[in-house]
Amino acid sequence: MKEIIDRHPPMNPLRRRFVTGLAMSGAAITSLGLTGCASTASLNTRVASRPSRTFSEKKELRGTAFDLTISEQRVNFTGRPRIATAINGSVPGPTLRWKEGETVTLRVTNQLSVPSSIHWHGIILPNKMDGVPGLTFKGIAPNHSFTYRFKVQQSGSYWYHSHSGYQEQTGAHGAIIIDPKTPSSYSYDREHMIFLADWSDEDPNHIYAKLKKLSHYYNVKERTLSDLINEIQANGVAKTWETRKMWNEMRMSQRDISDVTGYTYTFLMNGVTPSQGWKGLFKVGEKVLLRFVNGSAMSFFDVRIPALKMTVVAADGQAIKPVTVDEFRIGVAESYDVIVEPAAQAYTLFAQSIGRSGYARGTLTPDLSLTASVPKMDPMPLLTHADMGMNMGSMKGMDHGAMGIEGAKGPASTETPIDHSKMDHSKMKMPMPKVDHSTMDHSKMKMPTPKVDHSTMDHSKMDMSKSKIKHPASEYGPHVDMHAVDPQYRLNDPGVGLRNNGRRVLTYADLRNLHPTKDKRQPTREIELHLTGNMSRYMWSIDGIKYADAQPIRLKYGERVRITFVNDTMMNHPMHLHGLWSELETGDPHHMPRKHTVIVQPGSKISYQVTADALGNWAYHCHLLYHMAAMFRKVIVS
Repeated sequence: MKEIIDRHPPMNPLRRRFVTGLAMSGAAITSLGLTGCASTASLNTRVASRPSRTFSEKKELRGTAFDLTISEQRVNFTGRPRIATAINGSVPGPTLRWKEGETVTLRVTNQLSVPSSIHWHGIILPNKMDGVPGLTFKGIAPNHSFTYRFKVQQSGSYWYHSHSGYQEQTGAHGAIIIDPKTPSSYSYDREHMIFLADWSDEDPNHIYAKLKKLSHYYNVKERTLSDLINEIQANGVAKTWETRKMWNEMRMSQRDISDVTGYTYTFLMNGVTPSQGWKGLFKVGEKVLLRFVNGSAMSFFDVRIPALKMTVVAADGQAIKPVTVDEFRIGVAESYDVIVEPAAQAYTLFAQSIGRSGYARGTLTPDLSLTASVPKMDPMPLLTHADMGMNMGSMKGMDHGAMGIEGAKGPASTETPIDHSKMDHSKMKMPMPKVDHSTMDHSKMKMPTPKVDHSTMDHSKMDMSKSKIKHPASEYGPHVDMHAVDPQYRLNDPGVGLRNNGRRVLTYADLRNLHPTKDKRQPTREIELHLTGNMSRYMWSIDGIKYADAQPIRLKYGERVRITFVNDTMMNHPMHLHGLWSELETGDPHHMPRKHTVIVQPGSKISYQVTADALGNWAYHCHLLYHMAAMFRKVIVS
């Protein structure tokens, strides 16, 4: 396979739009085992010839006993044959349907020439069944099997994927649907799983090597001379010069949105390319449940259905109080369930990448002969100083050389950290406003953050100018090129590229668990973690320490802790804690949304509470695949 992959560089995006029309469906795909070395795929691997899945064809396995096989198979998404890592012969793998309260048995056989594994993402289960090689089990050796067995304790939309090397990037993933043991809180007549992914013809090892050599290798939308001219015409020379000077001094780009883009990725919906387009049927008058899962390796998607409102009823598998929106951002590894009530017409399911380098798309239609137009992608987003953790009102006159940029000798601030241990969270009253995003000018928002008394704070009125953040000594050095000087709680910020776009966009501030918070105890301590890195050198870490050099995070069984993330980078990071629920502090302590993956926006901070109710070793990491090895911690509950 090395010979196949190395022969061609990434395809020009314009060329890609043409050849993706030649691609075979993702229903015909299988596997390549990638660890830290080159793949061992054979050129004689058979070419699958199953027909394209265009509508309502279900690769769904139901019951309590399942046999899954991880193997290699040749695929063709872009007009060139490649090798994928498939599960039961397809990418994505089959949707597994379980029922809450039942015990499931899954026998996974590894037919690769390298070790493999399956992690059941977001599923609460015994430590030994979590599927993380070297942490919870040994992994599945080539030509061996491993049997997972556990009781299903939840319901909703989830997913599974390999936790070995880069196998997840090459196709080893699939969806999980768990039916509730009691009737659902919302009703619907039909459902469709919408599994989003990113596929590259390149060997993932080569992608990572390129990022290490040139971190913006895949960013083909950097600012140009014409952009500069337009900015001067709009803002004048002086203001433009001041803005450009600041970004240049910090050696950062306003368009550093995604590490890996549509330059190499083809974005897939249920294993189908954008040119082909997946189709899902409905009958007029039906309520349709769409289960969105982001199973990509590196790609955030902004999802909307033009001319059709979506009512969000679940986040990460957990029922929430319904919220009606026009659009939502789904980070890597997140899931959202939405209900739509389509009229007698076709609708486009449009999922554009956060960096606007491409999209996945499908059609929801009452008739296979009907399609809908595909909207244009939104303009390329630009990061702001708020995305760098700056409150610009307090930045005037500041020495930018002391703002935690590479080469800084020490902290830009001597302020002390926040002591949450003295706060009475039992009296939290944090009403969140009803935000009309269609009229908000997010470019002018100061998005304040607290001084921080959680017992009385109203996140909508937080004053970040008085926040107190201390960066640990381990953050200083060439491995960290930025510190968030004034990180903000930005729960009602839809994020870069979605602000002030004229659409009602879902935010974390909208999330309220449908059921009361189970553990109402106040945290006895706080753990503050800084997400750190040097983008130009493509070095990632937590608190400036890579996983290989880090000490485990230790939790006492049964304790309630607060975890606060401070993002000292300009990228969104989806942080995933295995085995335990993360309950977001969004303003209502009585209905805290439970998530398994939490997006930490650039230059921001976010807090959630965790009950350490599962013994053993657990993985805790950024779910961006090329960040994961370094932005990783072992959590020990004992």
